[in-house]
Amino acid sequence: MMQAGAKQYVVARPVYSEDSFAEKHEKVYRHRKTMLDHVKQYFTCDAKRAKNAALSLLPIISWIKIYQIKEWLLSDVVSGVSTGMVAVLQGLAYCLLASLPPWYGLFSAFFPVIIYFFLGTSRHISVGPFPVLCLMIGTVVTKLVPEEGPAANITGFEGLTRDEQRVLVASSLTFLIGIMQLAMGVLQVGFVVMYLSDTLVSGFTTAAAIHILVSQLKFVLGLEVPGISGPLAIIYTLEIIFNKITSSNVCDVVIALVIMVVVFIVKELNDRFKSKLPVPIPIEVIMTVIACGVSYGFDFRTRYGINVVGYIPKGYEAPIAPNLQIFQRTAVDAFPMAIVGFAVAFSVAKVYSIKHDYTIDGNQELIAFGVSNIFGGSFKSMAASTALSRSAVQESTGGKTQIAGLLSAIIVMIVTLAAGFLLDPLPKSVLGAVVLVNLKGMLMQFRDIPYLWRRDKPDCVVWLVTCIASTLLGLDLGLAVGLGVELISVVLRAQFPRCSVLANIRETDIYKDRKDHIEMYEPEGVKIFRIPSPIFFANIDFLRSKLVEALGFSPLRVLRKRNKALRKIRKLLKKGDLQWTSTGFLNKSFGPINESEDESNLEELDLPTDFKDLPARIDWNGKLPANIIVPTVDIHSLVLDFAAVSFLDISALKGLKTAIKELVRVEVEVYIVACDQYILEKLHNCCFFDDEVQPSMFFLTIHDAMLHILERHPESTEKKSDLDRIITTVTVHHPAGHLRSRDRNVSAPETKF
Repeated sequence: MMQAGAKQYVVARPVYSEDSFAEKHEKVYRHRKTMLDHVKQYFTCDAKRAKNAALSLLPIISWIKIYQIKEWLLSDVVSGVSTGMVAVLQGLAYCLLASLPPWYGLFSAFFPVIIYFFLGTSRHISVGPFPVLCLMIGTVVTKLVPEEGPAANITGFEGLTRDEQRVLVASSLTFLIGIMQLAMGVLQVGFVVMYLSDTLVSGFTTAAAIHILVSQLKFVLGLEVPGISGPLAIIYTLEIIFNKITSSNVCDVVIALVIMVVVFIVKELNDRFKSKLPVPIPIEVIMTVIACGVSYGFDFRTRYGINVVGYIPKGYEAPIAPNLQIFQRTAVDAFPMAIVGFAVAFSVAKVYSIKHDYTIDGNQELIAFGVSNIFGGSFKSMAASTALSRSAVQESTGGKTQIAGLLSAIIVMIVTLAAGFLLDPLPKSVLGAVVLVNLKGMLMQFRDIPYLWRRDKPDCVVWLVTCIASTLLGLDLGLAVGLGVELISVVLRAQFPRCSVLANIRETDIYKDRKDHIEMYEPEGVKIFRIPSPIFFANIDFLRSKLVEALGFSPLRVLRKRNKALRKIRKLLKKGDLQWTSTGFLNKSFGPINESEDESNLEELDLPTDFKDLPARIDWNGKLPANIIVPTVDIHSLVLDFAAVSFLDISALKGLKTAIKELVRVEVEVYIVACDQYILEKLHNCCFFDDEVQPSMFFLTIHDAMLHILERHPESTEKKSDLDRIITTVTVHHPAGHLRSRDRNVSAPETKF
């Protein structure tokens, strides 16, 4: 019941079909560009377009012009120093995931950042090593250069140590990832990341966190565990760890536990009191400095035999060319890495762009990361993306632009050139502990499972399959499996949509699913069938079967029965067993129609019923002569709601036309409402209409079609009480009490059937 004083509207207008609406309301002509027009426009260049191209390729120009030195510079300096310290530590730690010497992680925290400063569109993400990407690189590295046994037969490995071979593999792979990302950016295919849903990424990163957890156990426990790649590698790795667990280094275990407990507690305090703290406490850096000092003072390396970072060379190494043989062997692995690295970075960048109200360009981000990885790969760095925790530090400490990122790269450079020797005694178990503590956010995604199961079971299945497949089969195959399951779920939802039969909410022009409300009105002999998805080759048969289910009869079966009955009547008339009289047909013989006879000409049974040579038209819902039995059809009108139909393909068009013809041939009028103009144009262009299927069946709304039907079949409402009536005219009442109409002097009465 409507509350007193609530707004109401009543509209008085004619009943509109698509044809009548087009006659009364002239359309605006719009010139549609041809493919040639688009090509010409693409290759046309002027001063404005050249300026826009320069701004898009160098986004730094757009924000450096508005840089507020007094307000932003101090914040960027504080953020840059804080992020730089974290970047040093994470660079060393995440490099272990890639099975490379730790100091190469410092290269990954420097070279890509410099390029992204000029080419990136996000002002807040911290570019550098990302644990999931490092782990995927490590899988390829250990596959080509295993811990035990000979390396792959690749030209260029001769005379190199195992670590140098691994660096060559990682840098060449990074270069290839950059080429792929740059190519996708140039070809404007940044939209591919949209196929990686949040659910899929969540399941994938959770599985990656499990892999990272297992890979760091050897550093935390102080064990020698060979790198294993391929399906079920995590199971084999755990088997080796459990077999060797009695040989764990107690000193490594104690150091790791202390680091993890302290870092975890302080991080929780940072989160709880972040509104009161000017900057988060850099606890990882503090604990690393303490661990370095204690390890050096008590000589843990010789006294307890723990693994330490060791000698870190000063300065940067000369650039190298990528190895083409490695390109050939790693091309399949590189593509999912290019997608994952970009997808994670773009997702984080999108969050911060919304929060700080600026736009980012997906294609330009691909170009930025592509060039960054090509440049970084030339200088022996790993593929860059963004670490969630590092980006959070850069943003939460007040970073306003990528100047903070540039300053963080300078901090990394200082450590690389001058302070690297201070990290010589740092235990690797400290780095492993830092990595494990930073996995908390990804591992906590397990809490999404109950929520997804309650809200959307297909999404939950995608999450579980992606996570399990990525855990057991490896991250590359797991991502492919998850993407396949996700696309299948989308196809299945479109292939098997939830169709419904609508009915009128009494005394309104609103139509809802008849199962959802109590006071519903469904005129006798009318069905309103809603199609909630696009119609294409994969779901047209399903939709036709659901339509038959809603109607309660098969139009084709009824048509064939009627044509068989007409054959029988003609034969009986010809034999004289049936005669026409003034009161109707007079039977001279009795017996039901034989269903099996005249099966030879099935094509004729699908044609429209023909009464030409009969003395009268047959009333199929009445009593038929000669005890002929034909299914009755209680429906005279069918309304198809196309409001949610966004496109039709050729297969669906043919199937729809066939279904409409079958209904028309059994004397059921078909109306299509709320059809998109694009679909209507396509129907006209594809010669959809003929003598049986006509444009006059299209109406603007369900209510327009219903009023037209009730006018043609007034008997549909004659047996209904006053409560079961549909309003046919409405008048708009505005709060000011005026009519909103072309002629305010014309009254708009409410007329009801």
